[in-house]
Amino acid sequence: MKAYLKLFLHFTAILALTAITQIGGLIYILTLTLTKAYRLSKLSSLGLFLVGYLVFSLLILPIVAPAFGRTPLPLTGNLRPLNYLTCLLNRHYVRQQLKAQMVQIANCMEAKFDGTKTNYLDANFPFFDRFPLLPHLSHNDGKKLDLAFYYLQNNTRTDSAPSFIGYGVYDEPADGELDYPTMCREKGNFQYGLLSSFVPQWNKDDYKLDVERTVELISLLVAHQATGKVFIEPHLKERWHLNQLDKIRFHGCQAVRHDDHIHTQLQ
Repeated sequence: MKAYLKLFLHFTAILALTAITQIGGLIYILTLTLTKAYRLSKLSSLGLFLVGYLVFSLLILPIVAPAFGRTPLPLTGNLRPLNYLTCLLNRHYVRQQLKAQMVQIANCMEAKFDGTKTNYLDANFPFFDRFPLLPHLSHNDGKKLDLAFYYLQNNTRTDSAPSFIGYGVYDEPADGELDYPTMCREKGNFQYGLLSSFVPQWNKDDYKLDVERTVELISLLVAHQATGKVFIEPHLKERWHLNQLDKIRFHGCQAVRHDDHIHTQLQ
């Protein structure tokens, strides 16, 4: 019984690491193989896994991923991750066309708003189309990217955000605005605003959405010929007078709320 439980735990770990990082399960299997072959201690085995994972993620994947049509987004500069955990989990890979587009747009934002850094959130894994990037429904082909909103902190432009992962702190619909969060919830789509239950809200009042910069970013995305669709919450599209922009779409109740980030994708 103990052997079956151990096998189950190993299998669960492999599935979880694969789902979260794409390559973690493979590194785990290699670690188990070497641990058994060389009779390594648990501490040595853990160290081997961590070193192997970091070597693959930081050194090998950026070299191999272009063969699969993916390239990593920049780690520094005008376009950068809001949270470096995104990169450690290998969730920052896109097609070269999308990378070039976003670097260009981020540079335009910095030129117009001196010192502005454009923060990206989840993109795609480095390998294989249709491999799901959970919990997203469509980030599986290198064409999709989530971007953080811009914020003001104490009425001063900031490069940080009220959510450490960029998701889950929402800009709620005002009275009289389209309220899809309520409509979707009433339809039984419980996941639509679920993230707010897990993401800390304690510093939400310290931040105010920087509408000027965020609308400019959306306008640049929509104007770019490579952009196919942009998702934001309908009440923000209405509030910011963007109804005339056909590329801005509603993502549907089966997804999650988009009044905490922007989703952009190639045609």
